[in-house]
Amino acid sequence: MFVIITYDVSEKRVNKVCKKLKEYLNWTQNSVFEGEMTKTQFLKCRRDLEKIIDHETDSIYYYVVENPKHLKKFHVGTEKADLDMFF
Repeated sequence: MFVIITYDVSEKRVNKVCKKLKEYLNWTQNSVFEGEMTKTQFLKCRRDLEKIIDHETDSIYYYVVENPKHLKKFHVGTEKADLDMFF
């Protein structure tokens, strides 16, 4: 499945969240990661992230696309990652 994860966390936890997400996904923008992962990887990643954040002040959004062929993505400017799968 294709997953997009965005986050808004306290400065003191940003590096931990970013480092954890780099283990699973491609960094595409500040606070945005995306890529293919299995359901097991997704559940582990989610569990890991939710141990790092403060549930009272931080937030993480998970977008799961079951069929990435139905996803169209457009961008302007530079890309941080090679995302040829969309074109």
